[in-house]
Amino acid sequence: MIYGVVLAGGIGSRMGNVDKPKQFLQVGNKPIIVHTVEKFMVNSRIDKVIVLCPQQWISYTKDLFRKYAVVSDKLDIIEGGKTRNDTIMNAITFIENTEGLDEDTVVVTHDSVRPFVTHRIINENIDAVLAGTACDTVIPATDTIVESMDNHVISQIPDRSKYYQGQTPQSFRAKEFQDLFNSLTDEEKRILTDAAKVFVIKGKQVTLVQGETFNIKITYPYDLQLAETLLGGEKDC
Repeated sequence: MIYGVVLAGGIGSRMGNVDKPKQFLQVGNKPIIVHTVEKFMVNSRIDKVIVLCPQQWISYTKDLFRKYAVVSDKLDIIEGGKTRNDTIMNAITFIENTEGLDEDTVVVTHDSVRPFVTHRIINENIDAVLAGTACDTVIPATDTIVESMDNHVISQIPDRSKYYQGQTPQSFRAKEFQDLFNSLTDEEKRILTDAAKVFVIKGKQVTLVQGETFNIKITYPYDLQLAETLLGGEKDC
């Protein structure tokens, strides 16, 4: 089976003085998380969608999806974890306990606050995993990358053409991720930034999937304004 795993564990501290996590803020005529989850719900290749959010927001999230008619046997809403990868592990454990986990179970993990993901990106993530590798959605770095080892002076300026900015989805076989994550040391877990790094640390290949510049993560107040503009020109793709 193929699962869309929507990560909605953030509290939106960088959004400023707001009374709810950023995924619940309104963009256009719907909350951000509704826009995002709908993309996965209507994709015919996704068998089920799992939304993971803080425990205290589970009831609110369920009510929200009922309000916007995003209700289906295809959708489950469960508690996330303390970290991004703990949240993914919660999703995998849920799958294991409800549907069963096998070598062919695929998870397409995505930020709840990236509502402009396209079906092309989702489908290419699925294709990459079915072809045999984990994958990460990226766009080429457009600005010069500067490295500073002491955060004061430049250590080096690497070749920009070899660098990319990570987005989501990040996708992989669930059982492989579970096995790799459980084999990490505490020190390795401390340096994790996302799911793809689990595979990289263990020497596994991670394929690049071409993202889109408009597949933005809504993090700051400015991003909300940009999202409103993008929503006005959004088309099915």
